[in-house]
Amino acid sequence: MKRYCGFDVHKDSVIMCIIDKFGFKKEHKFRTLTSDLLLLREALLDSEVGYVAMESTSIYWIFIWRLLVDHFDIRLVNPLFINQLPGRKTDVKDAHWIATVLMKGLICSSYVPDQLIQSLRQYERCYSRLNKKIVSC
Repeated sequence: MKRYCGFDVHKDSVIMCIIDKFGFKKEHKFRTLTSDLLLLREALLDSEVGYVAMESTSIYWIFIWRLLVDHFDIRLVNPLFINQLPGRKTDVKDAHWIATVLMKGLICSSYVPDQLIQSLRQYERCYSRLNKKIVSC
């Protein structure tokens, strides 16, 4: 049986909630250090999670995405969609809600380009920053 996982991603932490159709629920908070994120991936594999959705309002999702994309059906969710319903005031409730709407098929995934396009975008951003530094000197 596949389980569903919701992440609420922040700069210093990742809140994880794993659920299944029978009400099993597991919550955990991880730091964003590489060793902790590797533990997060192992926890997902051990729990037989098949589907992952994460909410992040900044670029903090990128490393987690790259770590998990080869192992899970993963979706990046727009926080505006997740925050439309009132009543969830904690990150744990947010992570549980993300997992719940993922399980029910109510999540629209944001566009995430493939790895080659992401790399090209990073090179272009670096090139642009270097050009701005040269011009301002």
